[in-house]
Amino acid sequence: MTMFKQIKQKLLKKRASPQTKGLILVEDVATAMAIEKLLQGHGFSVKGVAPPPHLRKGCDLAVEFDLVEQMAIERILNKTNVSYEISPLNTNEPPLEITKIKEINGYILVRAANMKVTFDKNTAMIVNVSGGGCPDVPFLAQNLMGKRLEEAMVVMEKGHSLCAYMLKRAIEKGLELLNENH
Repeated sequence: MTMFKQIKQKLLKKRASPQTKGLILVEDVATAMAIEKLLQGHGFSVKGVAPPPHLRKGCDLAVEFDLVEQMAIERILNKTNVSYEISPLNTNEPPLEITKIKEINGYILVRAANMKVTFDKNTAMIVNVSGGGCPDVPFLAQNLMGKRLEEAMVVMEKGHSLCAYMLKRAIEKGLELLNENH
């Protein structure tokens, strides 16, 4: 990432508030996941979020972005066949938090929607993966057990379902927690 993009992202994070955020609303989860990946590939700081219920378009996942980047984002999206709608957020309707954290006897459980990952607080070793009902979850769980959180993202590249997406979000939140504490 260029120095300009790093500075721009830091400035946007400092200014970011619900009034400066927008949501890309779509009809299905797969489209939301694809848009998030596409825009991240173009260097935008975006993330999948649960939109407020009254903004949902048949999908419990939307992509949050900084409104100052709306024109550039729309230029990219308009080159695709994706049907989307953009809605600005205000302070009365922030997106719902997807991840929840619980500490239990030296372990940290991070839940994202219906997916959960538990890891040792000191070693960052994954000790349990649970939840979901998607066909790739048993494969992912088997390959994540005993790995450190830092190694988990390589495994997550093989997941393609909503469950895998949520499990990836839980792992990212776990990594964020580890980085805050070290």
